[in-house]
Amino acid sequence: MTQGNLEIDKNIDETAEIKIQEEVVSDPNKLYNILGVMFETTKKRYSFEIIDDTQYKKGDKVIVDTIRGKEIGIVYGGPMKLEERVLVLPLKPVIKKASEEEIKKYESLREEAKIAYRTCKERIQHHKLPMKLIETEYTFDKTKLIFYFTAEGRIDFRDLVKDLANIFKLRIELRQIGVRDEARILGNIGICGKELCCRTFINKFDSVSIKMARDQGLVINPTKISGVCGRLLCCINYEYKQYEEALKVYPAVNQIVKTQKGDGKVMSISPLNGFLYIDIESKGIMKVTIDEIKFNKKEAKKLQNVLSTEELQHKVLEKE
Repeated sequence: MTQGNLEIDKNIDETAEIKIQEEVVSDPNKLYNILGVMFETTKKRYSFEIIDDTQYKKGDKVIVDTIRGKEIGIVYGGPMKLEERVLVLPLKPVIKKASEEEIKKYESLREEAKIAYRTCKERIQHHKLPMKLIETEYTFDKTKLIFYFTAEGRIDFRDLVKDLANIFKLRIELRQIGVRDEARILGNIGICGKELCCRTFINKFDSVSIKMARDQGLVINPTKISGVCGRLLCCINYEYKQYEEALKVYPAVNQIVKTQKGDGKVMSISPLNGFLYIDIESKGIMKVTIDEIKFNKKEAKKLQNVLSTEELQHKVLEKE
């Protein structure tokens, strides 16, 4: 073996040793001092690591390190000790509390963003683009101006960007967002009478399906199961795991089952309460418990995954 090969093997061994050391150092039970910070424009929430002894409280404006540089956010939770296993690493640090001067600069940028919003809206109308402007913000260093918008599909906004760049003399970014993000940014009151969940605590939107609504016995009516964003209510997802587990021992709706009083069709199910309603021929609809019936479990599993024609028509409500 040549000297060169020996050096290469040595480097490989050293690299492997470093990786092993890193794996050993990583401890899922390690505690981090975390501060929950929300960005006011998008209402997105992130965890940042506290690296000094400064005392932070809810409502404080803080300077944090982000992928686009230093930004101001508002403390919404913490400080708190969280284990590494529940965090997404690496964590960005909280740099410090925002000074009065920095807060004034931040408020000034928000006012300038409102003016930019009106200008952009006028230019969108001028270019006759099928897009809806939602919000505008400057980065804290004022090197970029970001416009958030919604649209049905892809938009060719190259001329609009050139137009805006000539007006504002800085870097322009047009960022297309979904209708759920639009609801989070604009805010509203849900059908429950409370402020929208996405506005108050939901950070990542989970998928919600028509099947989830059907399995919980909800009426498949858009006005009943969709939110202000026009998509399925996020809260349909909250208790679904319980229903999903309970339904494993139940037949499907419309399945024929056997009872002591004869065969019948399953009309509705209340899995968390332990009973179901069955339409038995010549006897009408009867309430029975799961222990009083016999059914084909393979057929049940197959039917539970089949959507009706009406349910398929409302699949559009699942879109992000």
